[in-house]
Amino acid sequence: MTLLIKRSLVEQAVDQLRTRITSGIWSIGQRLPTEPELAHELGISRNTVREAMRVLAFSGLVEIRQGDGSYLRTAQDPLQAVQAMARCTSEQARETRRILETEAIGLAAQRRTEADIHRLRQALQNTAAHFHGDIKTYVECDLVFHQQLVDAAHNPALSELYRYFSGVVAAALEHNMATTPRCQTVFDLHGQIVDAIEQCDPERAKHLSRTLIES
Repeated sequence: MTLLIKRSLVEQAVDQLRTRITSGIWSIGQRLPTEPELAHELGISRNTVREAMRVLAFSGLVEIRQGDGSYLRTAQDPLQAVQAMARCTSEQARETRRILETEAIGLAAQRRTEADIHRLRQALQNTAAHFHGDIKTYVECDLVFHQQLVDAAHNPALSELYRYFSGVVAAALEHNMATTPRCQTVFDLHGQIVDAIEQCDPERAKHLSRTLIES
């Protein structure tokens, strides 16, 4: 019974915080009140506030920065979009990835900076170090690399969409690596994509991206 009461209090706190967010009390990018301040304002415990903020962070509304506080990321609750992504089939996920990631990589080949190339090379080196190791660790490193590919397009909307979509990508990668042998030739496509981006060749970058996604 105690657990049910606690869960109900957290849900109520989440609802109250969501109402404040959608009503425009806080602006995007603003640092939110501290846990003690919110606890006093809502008349609940700090632990309940902490759990509620974790729910909001998971749904993408809030960003929790360790040692700095919590910040409002968006006033539009992306939870439904995230849930829809979680329910999509493997083919639907592949289609979405082809549209989102491949087009972003084409833009990256046109807009990349030297700093982007440096970050991509470092991320690729880190991913390569785990290619033959633990699947989960490799996938985590690979997602960082793919996120940086999209970030190199310098379109914040694309970057944010890919962050929400990355959970679907991770699940697909883990499944593929657990069921099929690891292929060095397929992994080498990652480096070829970076080469194409560095050479400012969007068509080749997009072709290589499609090849990687279909592999």
